[in-house]
Amino acid sequence: MADKKIKVQLKLVIGAGKANPAPPVGSALGPHGINLMQFCNDFNDQTKTMQGNVPAVVTIYEDRSFEFVIKTPAVSELIKQSLKIKKGSGVPNKEKVAKITKQQIAEIAEKKMPDLNCYTVEQASKMVEGTCRSMGIEVTE
Repeated sequence: MADKKIKVQLKLVIGAGKANPAPPVGSALGPHGINLMQFCNDFNDQTKTMQGNVPAVVTIYEDRSFEFVIKTPAVSELIKQSLKIKKGSGVPNKEKVAKITKQQIAEIAEKKMPDLNCYTVEQASKMVEGTCRSMGIEVTE
């Protein structure tokens, strides 16, 4: 693919297995002239076992071909799935919405490691803990 000229690179967040040519997918990719149904079918096939919203980086080439890379869901999404809560606190310093253990944090950090800029699970865990604090979730032992 090194010989193809890149036209544009887009970042999208789409529900796992729920891509369709309607907006927001259609309005983001349509102007670039790619086959929307092919993108939707490929994306849905790759994400059918996942849940929640899934980030993807779509590279569109001058010849209207494309490729995409699926990223891991956002840390906040993984935390909400792990704790089975709908959303974080509106006032995180005063109002706590849940408690999370260090073991749950380590599991989330291991899932997110490929997309984080750190080398150890301990470093990744500290990043996840920071997200927990900003969501109003208390970290326990």
